Amino acid sequence: MVWFDLDLSATPYKTLRYHEKGLRDVGFHPRYPLMASASDDGSVHVFHSTVYSDLMKNPLVVPVKILRGHSIVKKLGVISFAFHPNQPWLFSAGADGKIHLYQDI
Repeated sequence: MVWFDLDLSATPYKTLRYHEKGLRDVGFHPRYPLMASASDDGSVHVFHSTVYSDLMKNPLVVPVKILRGHSIVKKLGVISFAFHPNQPWLFSAGADGKIHLYQDI
């Protein structure tokens, strides 16, 4: 995953290398400072992420949890995920045909 700050530069600000295979989905929680990424390695990585209004202060990205549980089918792992709008919960959908609910992430 590559993080760009197009206000400052056209080059990537930061490259996050946490998955072993390609990414399928990336998203932010609408209420909490959480970000997640889903991958074909069968996992979802959850991060605490904060972007500050002070441009002199660097954004904060801290790994929180690795959520596992999906099987890899035909080289595909977690296809998509969605955060619950009010709770710190995450739903993930895998190529194995299962939907997982992770609570209190």
